[in-house]
Order: sequence, then structure tokens, then C-alpha cells
Amino acid sequence: MSTQPVAAPAKLDGAVLKIAGVVVLGAIMSILDITVVSVALPTFQTEFGATYAEVAWTMTGYTLALATVIPLTGWAADRFGTKRLYMTALLLFTLGSVLCATADSIGQLIGYRVLQGLGGGMLMPLGMTIMTKAAGPERIGRLMAVLGVPMLLGPIGGPILGGWLIDAASWHWIFLINLPIGVIALVYAQIVLPKDSPEPSESFDFIGMLMLSPGLALFLYGVSSLPETGTMSATKVWVPMLAGALLVIGFVFYSFKPQHPLLDLRLLRNRNLTVASVTLAVFTVAFMGAGLLFPSYFLQIRGESTLDAGLLMAPQGLGAMVTMPIAGMLADKVPVGRTVPFALLLIAAGFFAFTQVGTDTSYLLLCGSLFVMGLGMGGTMMPIMTAALRTLTNNEVARGSTLLNILQQIAGSIGTAIMSVILTNQLNQSPAIPGVTNPVSGEPVSEAGLAIAAVQDPSVGQQFPDPSVLERGLQFAADSFATTFMVGFVLTLLTLIPAFFLPRKRQAASLESEGAATPVILH
Repeated sequence: MSTQPVAAPAKLDGAVLKIAGVVVLGAIMSILDITVVSVALPTFQTEFGATYAEVAWTMTGYTLALATVIPLTGWAADRFGTKRLYMTALLLFTLGSVLCATADSIGQLIGYRVLQGLGGGMLMPLGMTIMTKAAGPERIGRLMAVLGVPMLLGPIGGPILGGWLIDAASWHWIFLINLPIGVIALVYAQIVLPKDSPEPSESFDFIGMLMLSPGLALFLYGVSSLPETGTMSATKVWVPMLAGALLVIGFVFYSFKPQHPLLDLRLLRNRNLTVASVTLAVFTVAFMGAGLLFPSYFLQIRGESTLDAGLLMAPQGLGAMVTMPIAGMLADKVPVGRTVPFALLLIAAGFFAFTQVGTDTSYLLLCGSLFVMGLGMGGTMMPIMTAALRTLTNNEVARGSTLLNILQQIAGSIGTAIMSVILTNQLNQSPAIPGVTNPVSGEPVSEAGLAIAAVQDPSVGQQFPDPSVLERGLQFAADSFATTFMVGFVLTLLTLIPAFFLPRKRQAASLESEGAATPVILH
């Protein structure tokens, strides 16, 4: 008896939406946690009597744990099954969150954040794998739009939630809030996710693990140290970056030898996956790096509270909410090469306003620009991922998801470091105030540094009777932000180059379903 091609329903049915609900819960915890913690760094400095460099490791440690565990996810999903592994990741993340809330020292908090990262690193690639298998190739676009909600709204909701929890309760609650969400997600996953069908025959690539995981961790450690040192020549930066890069390059050459490598770079023979990966990486460097500086502008130049800065970022999320469902449906019907470039132009148009920011730029203009950027974001990231995963077979999805997540993690870290260094170097060019030194470090205080401190604490500015010093310093600081945003704007435009090579014709979807159904040709 011959098997006829079976087309899945055009819409996402209840069973698929239930599975999507589990994945979105996990993604919300993982992504929100990164941005919620970022607004708590000053609080950690006060609570633990630590320096900024020390508390920044609560972010860096989490990132390094993500980078270490993501490469293992593809193999582990095949070996143990996605349901079992996803629930283990949820448990690790939730346990790490509770332990973070009990930390008595900055060292303990960093250690518990690493445990959190081990769980969080598996949630996104596993979630993408679970959802892609559940929906089938013809509905990947709609499903990616669902998963895109936490990915795009997390950076906006995080500062709002973090600011509110710290003001209304204490810093402990930015971690404790994950406990009820984690318990609900675990119960939900046990009920809804389909039973595993692991493939125990596949061997584990120990040699690959010994090269790739430490290589990524070392490289990202060096990159993460760049904003602190401000120069590539610092030993703390170039030594781990070089060692990590050599290990990763060694893995690239080695990975084509074993039958089941830790990270399957053979997938890059798929042109659509390669083009989508390059586009996603360039976009992440450009936007995620500069995107983290938007709240900083509102905090340091305009003197807004953490909560208000988060609320001012909300238009971006609203814009993404408008276009994301539309982009998801279009991605299943229209080649992404015809839609993504227009979305990138929207992002660039919104970005341009931030290249002109000053000390009193209209909030109406900036919020409107963020809304336009959000419209573009909703039509960019998820359609690119759709193009990457659509033509992979069922057995390749876990590996493809892992590859995309590693690229995104590396690109995000590089983008953040680049933008932070550019901004810091711009601010450091501000003239020093004669005879004024930092009481802690003993270094001269610049006009821009004093102005930013005075914005956040007016009593600082009252010590200087000459208001022109603060005015000059604040204007210099605003110009520094504008210069940094210009770099992000140019990088966003450069994303159009790889985006031009995204699929511009209808594709045959190659994702095989779990049963005997054959792939369906999109039309």
C-alpha cells in the first residue's frame, strides 16, 4: 500500500498549541532571567559590597554556562529524548533560581547562576526542536511566530519586571518568581509533551566536546572581559579569546571526521541553512548589541528610573506583536527572501532616530522609532529561523536548532562587547575636570562621567557651582551614545547583504514527520 503525501492542517491545532505553551513558558523563564538580572547589578553591588566587575560575573557566568551546554543538546536530545531532557533542563533552571535567591555572597550567586545557565542553555534549542517536530514543515512559520514572543518581548519585559520586583519587594524575588513558573512548566510538560523515542545507538563525541565546549567558553570569556578592560591588548582578553578560537577552529576541521559529531557542521551544506545562519548572526551582532544600550540612554542621559526606562521600551514590543503573527503566516506562504529585507529596512529606519539623540530628544520621536523597529523585528528573526529549519529532515532539526542557538549566543556576546567598548571609549574621550578625582580609584573624573553621576544622583551635581560643566558633560555623553548607535545602524544595513541571498522562490519542505507521512510541497 502506497503512502500518499499528507498535508497537516493550515492552522495550528489545539494539540500543537498546548505543546507550544510548554516551550513558551520555558523560553520566558530563560530569556526574562537574563534581562531581569541586568537591572539588578547595582543592587548586587550594594548588597554584597562588590565591585561592578565582580557582579557582572552573574551575567558572564550564566552566558558561559549556556555556551558550554548548548553543543551537547543535539546529541542528548537524540540519546535521551526531547521530553526527558527538556524537563531536566526546566528542573535545573528552577533549582538554580531558588538557590540564587538563597545566596549569601557574590561568589555563591555566581556559582548558582552557572547552574541556572546549564538548564537555561538547553531550553531554547530543545524548545525549537519540540515545536518544529510537532507542527511539521508547512506550519514552521506560524510556530516560530509563537516562539518569537518571549524572544522579542523578554528584553522589554525584563527591565520592567526587574525594576518593579526590586522596588516592591527585594532582589531575591527576581529569582524566586521562577519557582511557580518552573513547577507549572514541569507539570504541564509531563502532561502535554509526547512520549520520547530516543535513539541510543548514536555515539557521543567526547573529543569534540573537549574542543568545542571549552573553546566556546574561553572565547566568550575573553569577549565578555572586553568591556571591563576596554582594549583587545589586555591579557585577560586576548589570551582566552585566542585559546578559545584555536579550539573552535580545531573542532571545525575535526568535526567532518566522526559519523556523529557534537555539532554537525555538515548541515551547512544546506544553502538555505547557511544563508539564514549568516543573516541571523550579523543581525544579532548589530541589533542585540545596540539594543541593550537603549535603556542605558534613558537611565544615564535622561535620568529615568529603571521601571520608567523599561516602560519607555514597551513600544518596541508592541510593534513586534503587530507584525509577528503576520510574518509567521507569510513565512509559510511567501519566501522569506521577499519579506525579511523590507523588515530590516524598517529596523534601520527606526534605528536612525537614535543616531541623532541628544539630551532632550523628543520621547514621542524615540518611542515612535522604537515602535517602527519593533514592526521590523517581528518580521525578521523568526522568518529567518523558519528559512533555516524548513528544509531540514526530522533527524536534523535538533542539530540545526543547536547550531542556530550557538551562533546566536556568540553573535549576541560579540555585539554586546563591541557596543559596550565603543561607548566606553567614546565617554573616555571626555575632558577631565581639573583637580577632581574619584575617591575610590583616585583617577581623574571626566565631565561626562560627572554629568552621568549627577543625572542619577542630583546631590553630586550640587557640589559644582558651574552648571556649564554638567551641561557640556551631558551633551558629550549623549553624543557618545549617538555615535555608538550609528555603528549599530550601519551594521543593520549590512545585514541586508546576506539577507539578499535568502530563498526568494517557494521551497519544498523536507522535514519528515514521526510517522510514515512524507514531506509536503509548499504551495
